[in-house]
Amino acid sequence: MKTKETHKPCQGVWVFGDYRNYFQNRVTLQLIAKGRQLATKLKTEVMVLLLGDHVHQYAMEYVAHGADVVMVVDHPRLKDYHVEIYTRIVDQLVKHFRPEIFLAGATAFGREFFPRLAKRLSTGLSADCVSLEIDEQTGLLIQTTPAFGGELLADVVTPEHRPQMATVHPGIFSEIPHQHGAMGRIVYPEVAIVPDERVELIHSRPEQVHKGRLEEAPVVLVGGRGLGSGEKFQMLFEVAELLGGDVGATRPVIKAGWAENTRLLGQTGKSVKPKLLISIGTSGALQYTTGIQGAENIVAINRDPHAPIFKMADLGLVGDAKAILTLLLEKLRKRLQGKKEKRSGVPA
Repeated sequence: MKTKETHKPCQGVWVFGDYRNYFQNRVTLQLIAKGRQLATKLKTEVMVLLLGDHVHQYAMEYVAHGADVVMVVDHPRLKDYHVEIYTRIVDQLVKHFRPEIFLAGATAFGREFFPRLAKRLSTGLSADCVSLEIDEQTGLLIQTTPAFGGELLADVVTPEHRPQMATVHPGIFSEIPHQHGAMGRIVYPEVAIVPDERVELIHSRPEQVHKGRLEEAPVVLVGGRGLGSGEKFQMLFEVAELLGGDVGATRPVIKAGWAENTRLLGQTGKSVKPKLLISIGTSGALQYTTGIQGAENIVAINRDPHAPIFKMADLGLVGDAKAILTLLLEKLRKRLQGKKEKRSGVPA
């Protein structure tokens, strides 16, 4: 494939297809849905770029979830991810086909691969975006991302260089439901695949994950530094169990050692969309709230009546977190006991 510069106009919204752990990690499908909205405004197509070995079934899945085109580079050397090889291949394709916009998930993979690619393409990259829109007047992609440690939201544009690149947190956008009758084109471009002799993959194994996933929990309790201690934070787990939910944490809680990093919500953590989110002892800093803005209902508990978290809460409770949690636990235990007695026929 020729990779020399061409003067043909840039067009198309591209999404990088990260198919690994497909059934749990849905960020590619979420970006396809958002890509369709952007492509409609630009009167162009949304295309998914897929690299791997024997990955045709994923190409069909991406079509079923809204892709107009899936570009597949299928080769045995691409069975395992290698950042240098991936970067060289995608660099060739982008320079040849010249997409207008290129999106990827802000996962560990996207954070390693996309900045390297942007550097090779001499274009800009907005990381950890929480919103993507098309400017009605200029047609530029408005990339909204937290700035200054999460204290502000910045709107970033790339007026000259192409493609306009951005990574987006999983859970920010909603995927298009699977459409069995969807039609799309699948293309197989010719590219030079040169192995990297500097690094050799000896062995790999999938990371062991818990069956329950914080991102899928219908109820999420989030503890912040305002709880005051790890002992009080542990109360959240019992409440979550009684409500059939899970527990998340803010950055200060992680740093204090009260919870593991996998429970982090926000700009550099996970995004959740539960039916009910209870935020306890959290101030409401932007770097945290970007991870909970998809919640259907938010209940905030804080001692400070002026805490910013109350601005986005549907219900706010001002008071001591431990006292409120103790009362909530008491009520939930009584309700559970009542249900057990009802099932066993024992009078309450």
